[in-house]
Amino acid sequence: MTSRPRRTAIPRFALKVLLIAGFILGSIVLGTLLEYALAVHISTAANALAKPEQAPTSLNTVIDNLRNVIVGLLVALATLFLTVGGVRYILAGGDPGEVEAAKKTLRYAALGYGIAILAPLLVSILQGIVGA
Repeated sequence: MTSRPRRTAIPRFALKVLLIAGFILGSIVLGTLLEYALAVHISTAANALAKPEQAPTSLNTVIDNLRNVIVGLLVALATLFLTVGGVRYILAGGDPGEVEAAKKTLRYAALGYGIAILAPLLVSILQGIVGA
């Protein structure tokens, strides 16, 4: 009598680790792509105003450079919130309080991405209102 080889199931812990690793990697890739897309969009608009090799000659150039830095930091922070929220959601284990806290963190990440995407538009609107 020959025995059939037993099929071993992947432990639940290993599945959670794989899911967490995939979510972290996915959120970092999403944040990096969004930051790159915003940087390219903002830098092409800034190149029309001044060459990057030159020192800023006007207040508008300084404000644009500052906005670029702030948008980059905001996208990085939103990516961190997305990663933390996703990991908290995965590790919640059905606890309603933890699930709600994770959803709040994910909402804050979405809000951060939204503000980062709208920042150049808001600055353009304000420049139009001020007449700069």
